[in-house]
Amino acid sequence: MASGQGPIPRGDLVPSGIVGLLGTQGPTSRTEIAKGLGLSPATVTQVTKDLIARGLIEELESVPSKGGRPARLLGLVTDAGVALGAKVTADHVAVVTVELDGTVRSSTELEYDPTAADAIERLGQILAKQVAELDDRLLGVGVGVPGAVDSQASGIVDAPTLGWQSAPVGPVLRSAIGTPVLVDNDVNTLAAAERLYGIGRAHSSYLVVTIGRGIGCGIVVDGGIYRGANGGAGEIGHIPVWSPGTEQPPCTCGSTGCLEAYIGAAGIARTARARKVIGPRGSLATLLRAASTGDTAAQQIFEEAGGMLGRALAGVIHTVDPEVVVLMGEGVDGWEFWQTGFEPSFRRSLLPARRAVPIAVEPWTEDQWARGAASLVLSSPFDSAGNGGEQSRLVRARLETR
Repeated sequence: MASGQGPIPRGDLVPSGIVGLLGTQGPTSRTEIAKGLGLSPATVTQVTKDLIARGLIEELESVPSKGGRPARLLGLVTDAGVALGAKVTADHVAVVTVELDGTVRSSTELEYDPTAADAIERLGQILAKQVAELDDRLLGVGVGVPGAVDSQASGIVDAPTLGWQSAPVGPVLRSAIGTPVLVDNDVNTLAAAERLYGIGRAHSSYLVVTIGRGIGCGIVVDGGIYRGANGGAGEIGHIPVWSPGTEQPPCTCGSTGCLEAYIGAAGIARTARARKVIGPRGSLATLLRAASTGDTAAQQIFEEAGGMLGRALAGVIHTVDPEVVVLMGEGVDGWEFWQTGFEPSFRRSLLPARRAVPIAVEPWTEDQWARGAASLVLSSPFDSAGNGGEQSRLVRARLETR
């Protein structure tokens, strides 16, 4: 591991670390950038020169130094453009406008029925209207969906929870909006946001695990999102966890006994209703309120869910060997009750050499899903792996002609 905040991947991915640092820390000297990201001063000088030429960052005022010439601060050019991010759910679309530094400028939620016959066309109309109302120069649109996406560039989606199979989301939206559009699994979009603005700046290999309606996982290896052969990597919610002779609850994927069927929001609420901890119409929110007021039966259900998550996640750790795991999603609001079962189960299930892997639990806000989708666009200028294909190139072209 490099010094400072940690290693930054080689080559064209280095700029994303610099932009992310400037976005979260504000104006910073080249010396502090090199120290914070574990880069050589020569590398920082070379990369920042290119970023200045492309209009992404600019030189600001000088600050006193301990010796030699005063250090010049670098900062983001905040008017270089904005990205629109959209998170598609089973009953609405969350849309945000995000600046280059990750600041969410505006946020809204719109009713949406993904099961309608013209659902994709309707999504295009919704986003086209949002784009038309923008006063800023738009770099592109990022879309996060709860399913597998063949590639960010083409955007063909299989999302059983939405009723979509081989849905041409990317082509339809690009035609409707007239701007670059990148599409990916919603948890992968959160991993992209972490790479730019969060813990991913300090680590080149990490997992982003979400708990809430479903259980998802974004896998980052050597600074890039691992998507698998068909764009479906990270679906840990569909790991089979049932034992023969036990109840095998149905899962939204069409199978039974999946991890998500037990500890996703619907599964936990179903368990609570079956045990009469909450009423027939009770929800996960009802259960969380009960646990928060000291109901031991409610707390036990969360503890059992945490234990199941810990065992399953240990298997993923053994497979991927990440530096750190980031937990987020709607479910982290009740993490204190999950944690009592998670920690002992997780650590006990790991090989001794991996038991110290850190778990970072991040606070959650609803606009993070859509902000993650916008990060698909904002990370396009640093897409050395070519995940965004022609769409990333079009975003870069918009930046370079600002």
